[in-house]
Amino acid sequence: KEISFKELVKHFWKCHDPTTLNRQGPDIGTQYRSVIFYFNQHQKETSTLSKLEYSKKNNLNIVTEISEAKEYYKAEEYHQKYIKKTGLYCAS
Repeated sequence: KEISFKELVKHFWKCHDPTTLNRQGPDIGTQYRSVIFYFNQHQKETSTLSKLEYSKKNNLNIVTEISEAKEYYKAEEYHQKYIKKTGLYCAS
C-alpha cells in the first residue's frame, strides 16, 4: 500500500525523538541523527513546513535535518526487517 509523502513525514515525527542530536535511544553517533531526505522541491517544502508545524504544535526544539537525498546504500542483511526480526523498536 502506498501513502503520500506528507503522511510519511507525519508518521516520522511520531516514531522517534526529533529533539535529540545524533542519538536515538541507546544508539549514539551521526548515523543516528534525525534527518528527512527529500528527492524534489515538493518534498523539501513539505518536510520543512511539517517540521515547523510539529515544532510549534508541540513546543519542541527539533534538531531534525532536512537534506537532499544523494547516494543510497542498502543496509546489511541483519538490519533488514530489523524490528520484525528482533522485536526491538526505538520509541520516543
